[in-house]
Amino acid sequence: MNKDLTKLLEEWPFQPGQINVRLIEGDDGLPRVQVRLDLGIIQMHVNGRPDGARPYGFPSLLEYHEARIDEAQAGSDTHEPGPFLSPEDCKQLRDEALQYYHRYIAMLVLEDYEAVARDTARNLRVLDLCAEYAEDETDRTALEQFRPYILMMRARALASMALQADEPKVALVAIDDGLETLRKCFEQQGRADEFESSSEAQLLRGMRGALLPQLPVSQRAELRQRLQEAIAQENYELAAILRDELRMLHE
Repeated sequence: MNKDLTKLLEEWPFQPGQINVRLIEGDDGLPRVQVRLDLGIIQMHVNGRPDGARPYGFPSLLEYHEARIDEAQAGSDTHEPGPFLSPEDCKQLRDEALQYYHRYIAMLVLEDYEAVARDTARNLRVLDLCAEYAEDETDRTALEQFRPYILMMRARALASMALQADEPKVALVAIDDGLETLRKCFEQQGRADEFESSSEAQLLRGMRGALLPQLPVSQRAELRQRLQEAIAQENYELAAILRDELRMLHE
């Protein structure tokens, strides 16, 4: 078997300045997603763990540890400590989460937003599990710096799924829910003052601004009614927000 990759790399040249992604069919008939790097190619399974492994017979290490912890808790006295994730457990979970990160970025390029929503939700479970069960404090917080980004990517994927289904109103709700979840995340991390200027919030707001003109006339009428109600209730902060939305609809 020829181990030289030169021909394969020449057939698919690397293009700087963009994420080079394609979907192919494997020898087993199952789909694979490939990412072209400057020095090679990453290949991942489309479903399950990206590298195709099944650690301890589970679809992923995350699901193995979730099952292990659930089983231990079900059979233990509530006064007993544990179970916990060791530093090595947490490292392996972080390494596995990186695989899913590579895949959901690739799937975003391919506009498979359902896969992006699936993998981002899955990686949020990793953050939650480590935050609650890691033995070491540093392991509990190591991934928290990425939570705003993952939340943004999930909201973006859900909104894009709605747009693909020609449901702009549902997309708007997904973005608004994402912004609210993002705001709470920054507050919980003690960084509430960074929310407004964060790249994650700015991206979702930009997406929202581009979406507003696509809303149907009935949605505009609903905004006008909400504006009138806000003024009547002297909720001037909400009224200002609604005015901005209406202005964007007319631009």
